[in-house]
Amino acid sequence: MSAAPILETFDPVLLAVLSNRMDAIVREMTNTLLRAARSAVIAMSRDFSCCLVTGEGDLLATAEAAPVHVFGAHLQARSMVDLHPDLSEGDAFLHNDPYLGNTHPADHTILVPVFCAGMHLFTAVAKAHQADIGNSIPTTYHASAKDIYEEGALIFPCVRVQRDFRNVEDIMRMCRKRIRVPDQWYGDYLAAIGAARIGERRLKALVEQYGVETLRAFIHAWFDYSERRIVQEIRRLPPGRLENHARHDPIPGVIPDGIPLKVVLEIDPASAYIDIDLRDNPDCLPCGLNESEACAINNVMTGVFNCLEPDIPHNAGTFRRIRVHLRENCVVGIPRFPHSCSVATTNVGDRLVNATQAAFAGIGEGWGLAEGNPSLTSGCAVVSGEDARHGNRAFINQMFLMGGGGPASPVSDGWINLLIPVGAGLLYRDSVELDEQKYPVLVKSLRLMPDSGGPGRHRGAPGTEVVYGPRARPIRVVSAPDAWQTPPRGVRGGHDGTCSQDHILRPDGGETKVEGFINVELQPGEFIRGRDCGGGGYGSPLERDLQRVLHDVQERWVSAGQAESVYGVVLTRDARGEVNGVDVPASEARRSALTQGGAH
Repeated sequence: MSAAPILETFDPVLLAVLSNRMDAIVREMTNTLLRAARSAVIAMSRDFSCCLVTGEGDLLATAEAAPVHVFGAHLQARSMVDLHPDLSEGDAFLHNDPYLGNTHPADHTILVPVFCAGMHLFTAVAKAHQADIGNSIPTTYHASAKDIYEEGALIFPCVRVQRDFRNVEDIMRMCRKRIRVPDQWYGDYLAAIGAARIGERRLKALVEQYGVETLRAFIHAWFDYSERRIVQEIRRLPPGRLENHARHDPIPGVIPDGIPLKVVLEIDPASAYIDIDLRDNPDCLPCGLNESEACAINNVMTGVFNCLEPDIPHNAGTFRRIRVHLRENCVVGIPRFPHSCSVATTNVGDRLVNATQAAFAGIGEGWGLAEGNPSLTSGCAVVSGEDARHGNRAFINQMFLMGGGGPASPVSDGWINLLIPVGAGLLYRDSVELDEQKYPVLVKSLRLMPDSGGPGRHRGAPGTEVVYGPRARPIRVVSAPDAWQTPPRGVRGGHDGTCSQDHILRPDGGETKVEGFINVELQPGEFIRGRDCGGGGYGSPLERDLQRVLHDVQERWVSAGQAESVYGVVLTRDARGEVNGVDVPASEARRSALTQGGAH
């Protein structure tokens, strides 16, 4: 059946009902995994996502899933069909192979084929970042790994883990032997299986209610509607070529010169296509920062969607109009085995999101966004060791204590809890109290840093500082920070955010700066301090509303010194010296002087 007749005949009310029913199923899957998982990285930080894919391998429903997780889920679902011609009811598959459609090995994905009336009509997908995956060092982010062998992760190229709804125990034993926290992993595995099975049951009930043919017609109509929506949006854009550059910072001893990146967008409103070309980038590198195919696609698509109407559906229908051009053996393309993709979901990926959304600012005023925090500082590290409170039992988990300054937009300031661009603001910051209860760490302080957000007409969000360390026994801290040299950039006259910093704080009061990849053991009495980046600003800070600058100063996001020297705002004070207002005439004169002096 062609697209046009479906759109003309499918009931638009039923289209809205069924699309929301699909999202409701994804949300129930999400709540199941959130509440049943054992690891804090899943149950507290929400580093997981669920989605639905059609039997033909097209992304159907994502609800509030993180785009870095699900925009490539269709690649995994297609590999399941290609590798397993004997798919049957009761199957489930474990897939974390970055060369076969997954994001990176840390994201264990459960795929459940859903059969209705004997047909494989859907695939339920639950993807979750694991606390441990058997890497050669205790982290799921191994940035310095020269290849997948040094990385050491257990790789499951879409392996059947359930048949007839029962576990394949050989696979369970393999995981238990190689994963540092086997019981914790198994609890997370059961949570993911449970989420996917919930999706399966709800989809079967939906098909029973409406029938196979109605659901098949809905899928086509929903994709066609979604395509029409993005066609309308692309036709609002001016035609042209947008090019932007970015750079991942060096990792000493691994990539001493950093990684230059280039994103080229061709916007053709007449045909309603956006082409994104990533082929003019370096070859794969001997480190864990290579993008998998799924991540190369989903990160630039995230940057595009960040600049379009937010209610456009994210599914195969809209994807028809965004074409991503990749090449093999490219650091942001299609990696060749055995190059490592250990850190594919972050770092270079965050730079791609930033470069893409900032490129849209080149269209003109009111378009695009600035850049957000791209750094996984020690505030977002994998922490491991032995817990003296529980008989020196081994523990490992990735903590999400940093905030990550969000980028300013044409209409608003940046969001404080962005964390990193690839998460699109959907990951959660940990509860300090719960982290301290679950793990033998002491969080000494957590605060926002004044003057860290990029000044602008709309201000980038401030970065976050977190200081923590071990309690009774040493802990190992592993992370892969970026942007300690190259901060998030502002656009259209907005200023850059601050760079990231990590320091080890010794008991004698001394400090040691850590640059690049972090892999340190902290002794009791030592702490590590991570400062993530503030987001970039949008527009000239001399155009920022005076009262908003006053509010920023009173909230301690901006210092009085920056208010005057960068924003050109002269503040008034009460008898106690507290800032209480703005001297409007003096501020106007100050801004005029700064403008004439070429300061901005």
